[in-house]
Amino acid sequence: MPMLRVREAADLLGVSDDTVRRWIDDGSLPAGSDGSGRKVIDGAALATFARAHAAPPPKDPLGTPSSARNRFAGLVTNVVSDTVMSQVEMQCGPFTVVSLMSTDAVRELDLRPGSVAVAVVKATTVIVETPGAQP
Repeated sequence: MPMLRVREAADLLGVSDDTVRRWIDDGSLPAGSDGSGRKVIDGAALATFARAHAAPPPKDPLGTPSSARNRFAGLVTNVVSDTVMSQVEMQCGPFTVVSLMSTDAVRELDLRPGSVAVAVVKATTVIVETPGAQP
């Protein structure tokens, strides 16, 4: 079972160390101690906490019903086009999403920096990496 230190948990949740300590102190986030007496959080407990406290996604500005779950509303920040293909970059909250599409599609959707858009991600392959072998 992976155990995470307060700093690691804070980084993963995007909050300060003090916020994580407050959650531990008020009983919202269960924690224990490692061999050195430092507070540690069980990885599974942190995952449950993160899911339960996740901010709802921003309202889809397009209001288009869809079965796709991986929808990221954001702003187009850059468009690089040639005669056939374009690269469209979007800032969706803290995430940058890059899409390669036809230049015709970019024109049809009138995509340019400052445009509001929704990136819909449908992948058959998702690569997952870890920081290394855990003891």
